[in-house]
Amino acid sequence: MDFTLGIEEEYMVIDPETRELVSHEQKIVEAAHRHMEDQVKAEMHQAVVEVGTNICTDIKDARDQVTYLRKTMCEIAKDLGFRIGAAGTHPFSEWKKQLITPNPRYHAIINELQDTARSNLIFGLHVHVGIEDKSMALHIVNQIRYFLPHIYALSTNSPFWEGRNTGFKSFRSKIFDKFPRTGIPPLFESISEYEDYVNLLIKTRCIDNAKKIWWDIRVHPFFPTLEVRICDIPLTIDETITIAALIQALSYKLYKLRTQNLNFATYKRGLVNENKWRASRYGIDGKLIDFGKESEINTRILIHELLDFIEDVVDELGSREEVERTYEILEKGTGADRQLKVYEESNDFNKVVDYIIDETMSGTN
Repeated sequence: MDFTLGIEEEYMVIDPETRELVSHEQKIVEAAHRHMEDQVKAEMHQAVVEVGTNICTDIKDARDQVTYLRKTMCEIAKDLGFRIGAAGTHPFSEWKKQLITPNPRYHAIINELQDTARSNLIFGLHVHVGIEDKSMALHIVNQIRYFLPHIYALSTNSPFWEGRNTGFKSFRSKIFDKFPRTGIPPLFESISEYEDYVNLLIKTRCIDNAKKIWWDIRVHPFFPTLEVRICDIPLTIDETITIAALIQALSYKLYKLRTQNLNFATYKRGLVNENKWRASRYGIDGKLIDFGKESEINTRILIHELLDFIEDVVDELGSREEVERTYEILEKGTGADRQLKVYEESNDFNKVVDYIIDETMSGTN
C-alpha cells in the first residue's frame, strides 16, 4: 500500500478592477501549459481553472507541489491582467453571466443537465490517496464516510452566493446537490457489487463512464486511488495541506485496523447526511451527531476526537506538523468564518474578494 497523494484545486479567475469572475477564454490554461503541460485544465465555465499535482510521495512533497502550482498560476494570471482566488463560491458574481468553455464534453453535460450545470459555478478541492487494491479502497471508502462531515466542516469556505450571505458556511454543496449522483455514497458490500452498479448505469445510458458519479468520496474509476471530493477549496495552502494530511492519515488508520481484523463502525447514508447538512450550515461552530453515543456533540470536540483517532499513524506518515495545523483552523476559523468577518467589518464584497486573492497567494513567496 502506497498512500501517496494527489491534490486537485479549482480556482476562480478574477478581474482585479471589478472583482467579478471573468470568462477569460482559457488564456491562463494556454500559458500554463508551457510551464506545466497537463497539470492545468480548463473547466466547464471559463472563469474556472483546475490544477492538479503529480503523484506526491508524502505530505511534504504535496506541499511543495501545491505551492508551486499556486505560485505559478498566480504569476501567470497577473501577467495576463487577472487574479486567482481560492474560495468555494464567488461572493457576488452571477452564474448567468459566465461563458461556457467550447468543448463537446461540456456541451453534452449542459444539454443533459441544463440549468443545473450552467449554475454549477463552484470551486472544490479533490484529494486522492493511492491504494492499489480496489477492494481495500472500497472498504476504506465505506468506513471513512462517517468522518467526511468533520473534514468538510474544516474546509467550509463558501458563505456567499450572488451577493447574499446565504447563512451557510458552505453553500457550494447546496449548489452541487442539484446534480445527480452526488453526496455521500451508499454502502457497497464488495467491489463486484459496486462495479455491477456502475455497469448497470452505463448499460441503461444513465452515464457513459464512471466519472459521472460525483459522490463526496469514490473509488476512482481510472486511477488506483480513493478520491475525496466533499471539500470546498480552502483559502490557503496550509489549509489544503492540512486537509489532505487528515484524509491520508484517516485512510491509513482504517487500513491498519483492517489488517488487524478490526473495523470502525459503518453508518447508513441517511445518518451521515444529517452530519453533512450540519457541517454545511454551521461549519466548525455547530454540533454533529455521535451515532455511537446517539447524541449531539460540539463539532470542535469531535474534531479533537478525530485527531486522537489518527494520533498513532501521523509520525509514520511524517505528517504530524501538517495534521496539527488543524488546531490553527479551529482557533482562527475556517475560510468561511474569515470571509464573513471581513464582510461584517467592511460591508463591502470587493474587500472580501481582495481578501480571498491575498489569502490564495499567501505562502507562495
